[in-house]
Amino acid sequence: MAKRKISKSSKRRLVILMPVVVFLIGYAVFTLVVTVGELYSLHHEEKELQENLTELKGDAEDLKTEINKLQDADYVARYARENYLYTKDGEYVIKVNEEETKEKEEKFTLAENYIIYGSLGLLALIILYIIIRHHRKKKKLKQKTNKRSTKK
Repeated sequence: MAKRKISKSSKRRLVILMPVVVFLIGYAVFTLVVTVGELYSLHHEEKELQENLTELKGDAEDLKTEINKLQDADYVARYARENYLYTKDGEYVIKVNEEETKEKEEKFTLAENYIIYGSLGLLALIILYIIIRHHRKKKKLKQKTNKRSTKK
């Protein structure tokens, strides 16, 4: 095979243009990657904003319903009594702290769990003790019968 000669001017052109072409391709790839990243970020942000919009529309509907309810005098009176402790003549206000009530319920539930799991643990220990004791008695009885049979 005959080698093809490459002229010096072609080599020089190749040496000068190759870095430029590599730089342009690298720049294009870098720009593409950055643009894709920005698009992904914007898409994610759009989803979050759509969720916020849906939530705010629901809140707006709730507020419209509340506005309609506030047009009713009986509702306003009941709302004021419940939230601002207003009373009718002859009524007394007894305020119950809901947080304390919830804490007490949680503590009671926690205590119940301790009692239940403690009882189950104790029951398991008792059953284990009975099984071990029965096994030992069986083993002793077997040893006694083996001693008797060897003596005869």
